[in-house]
Amino acid sequence: MDTDRIVGSAKEFAGRAEDAVGEMAGDAKTQASGNAREAAGTVQNLYGQAKDAVRDAADTATSYAKDAYENSGDTFRDGTQALSKKVRDNPLGALLVAGGIGFALALLMSRPARRPPPRWRYYG
Repeated sequence: MDTDRIVGSAKEFAGRAEDAVGEMAGDAKTQASGNAREAAGTVQNLYGQAKDAVRDAADTATSYAKDAYENSGDTFRDGTQALSKKVRDNPLGALLVAGGIGFALALLMSRPARRPPPRWRYYG
């Protein structure tokens, strides 16, 4: 829990108490001061909550990244094993897929370069 949340809650409580005292005494100045302190405490409390939320999100993202980094070798190894099993089970299909990918790459690489559109000038 962030210290801004604690301090903000304390200010909010003190502002409510000051507002109540001002209302009982009939003092508008004390009542307004209490309302202002309560609002400031609410804002500080919300700021502390936002900081806590950002900190929690950063911790979660860090743990996800750490897990992904630590398990990346296992995932790559499992993917490589699955791919080699598929190729062993269906070598003709793998050959056709590889040929199709090669053909598509050859088409993409042999296309002529695109020329920019002509610029039209209007004289008038």
